[in-house]
Amino acid sequence: MTTLALFAMLFAFLILGLPVAIALGLSAILTILVFSNDSLASVVLKLFEALSEHYTLLAIPFFILSSAFLSSGGIARRLIRFAIALVGHVRGGLAMASVLACMLFAAVSGSSPATVAAIGSIVIVGMVKAGYPERFAAGVIANAGTLGILIPPSIVMLVYAAATEVSAARMFAAGLLPGLAMGLMLMIAIYIAARIKRLPRQKWAGFGEIADAGWRASGGLALIVIVMGAIYGGIASPTEAAAVSAVYAFLVALLFYRDIGPLKHVAWREPNEALAAAALRNVARMVFAVPQSATDAEVRQTVLSGAKTSIMLLFVIANAMLFAHVLTTERIPHGIAEAITSWGLSPWQFLIVVNIVLLIAGNFMEPSAILLIMAPILFPIATQLGIDPIHLGIIMVVNMEIGMIPPPVGLNLFVTAGVTGRSMSWVMRAALPWLAILLIFLMIVTYLPQLSLFLPELMDQMRGVK
Repeated sequence: MTTLALFAMLFAFLILGLPVAIALGLSAILTILVFSNDSLASVVLKLFEALSEHYTLLAIPFFILSSAFLSSGGIARRLIRFAIALVGHVRGGLAMASVLACMLFAAVSGSSPATVAAIGSIVIVGMVKAGYPERFAAGVIANAGTLGILIPPSIVMLVYAAATEVSAARMFAAGLLPGLAMGLMLMIAIYIAARIKRLPRQKWAGFGEIADAGWRASGGLALIVIVMGAIYGGIASPTEAAAVSAVYAFLVALLFYRDIGPLKHVAWREPNEALAAAALRNVARMVFAVPQSATDAEVRQTVLSGAKTSIMLLFVIANAMLFAHVLTTERIPHGIAEAITSWGLSPWQFLIVVNIVLLIAGNFMEPSAILLIMAPILFPIATQLGIDPIHLGIIMVVNMEIGMIPPPVGLNLFVTAGVTGRSMSWVMRAALPWLAILLIFLMIVTYLPQLSLFLPELMDQMRGVK
């Protein structure tokens, strides 16, 4: 009865149009008041614990702030130029370069919508001007942008790690090979389609252009090395690495790329030591004090934008954790686990059920909320069936990727529609052919666990040798 009431209220609130966070929190509170012996004091306590005891979640605002600075700092343009220099000469190379740029930007942002917005706003127009069909360009970017939550560091992986208490570092390691494999699959599909459609290719840029583009993009590329090297090398936790990435991204955007702040209009080769020194002295004032110029306001606006995004996401997470708290106290996951176990499903059959449920849920809810609701239910069943929790996490993340495409809550679909100025139905038709590749990739990840587990197991062996 409690289970039925909890989920009935949740879906009723969603149908009425309430925001996901409000629907989760309100259904949980009403269930406690009417059907549970728990007290309202537990609600306050759980909301506090949700954001104070889960140390891993502290990485989320830092990664969001890092992404905000790099987006405003023009890293997307430089990564696109570098990707085009590498593969632009291949037939369909501009589209392949767009996928490569999405992979690189995903490794510094951790967000799919941010990846689509930053890369898509530049490359879709560029592809159309180069002779690519607009529908082809939009479909590629809408799907390639989903790599933002699979290639580490990933905000969605941090949420799964917090919900199940598995290692965030192992989750990041598990997502690397699947992310590269998915990007490669998209690039192969683009190459085949380009040969059939006889799409254009760029001229070979030469090694000089590759070197120059690589140098220009090195500020962003170095962040990948710093963050992932620190995590995989055991030097820092994901949260500590995220804090370093936020500071690094700020300094790179301010001093190296000079796309924001007082050095914005200063030429690269112009000697301006006094101005650079003044910029360093005014860093704290620009962020925390009242802005005194347009460039100061730009920095402050970037910080505020990152803060707003963080607050919105953490509010969803807090309410989803409250919902998960009701699930746990009412032993709902335990009951569901016993029911599914009694069906006598084998591990591969259970994973089919998992994929179907998550694909349906992905059409209606935000990825973080889905993970926080479903992970406590699926985790004990998977463990009982001998499925590795890290492998289950990657399967859930890939399902969340696919959920970024279909309406009504396809975030990448909305962003692509905004970038192209086209209708949602037009973008959906553009994205559908490429969505089939993501579904094939989901099957590969589901039934080839070593693709996800190879790097985490290798890390464990290396640390054991040490």
